[in-house]
Amino acid sequence: MSLKDEVELLKQVPLFSDVSPAKLKLLAFTSEIVNFPASRVLFHQGDPGDAAYVLLSGQAEILIESPSGQIKIGTIEENQIVGEIAILCDVVRTATIRTTRPVKALRITKEQFIRLLAEFPEMSLQIMRMLALRLNTTTAALSEVRSELNKLR
Repeated sequence: MSLKDEVELLKQVPLFSDVSPAKLKLLAFTSEIVNFPASRVLFHQGDPGDAAYVLLSGQAEILIESPSGQIKIGTIEENQIVGEIAILCDVVRTATIRTTRPVKALRITKEQFIRLLAEFPEMSLQIMRMLALRLNTTTAALSEVRSELNKLR
């Protein structure tokens, strides 16, 4: 894939919509395109957060560990980012991400991601909105699981 093609793909990602083409070119040049087959884990819950991934194609599921095993709490689709929480909060991964279809992703290191946020404050607002939406979704899913567990008691 050419650098120009990578920039065109990044333009489709809402998080990068306000980033200049020159900066996207730099991001594409300094980042790594990675490919994962279906059923491959990008990272496990509890792993250190060293990079975020922008899904350029494919799909992955978000799984959290529970006493009764893994629980699927969501899906990551094309043009979405995953793994940014561990980078932003300097904590371990909060979930396991496993591909459900083959995935092509852009791997952005922690240093690159922080630099992007510093240069483009508007990205910070978009990330806050995305994280708030994820928190809302996760809270709803956990409430549903709690209700189901209470029914079993």
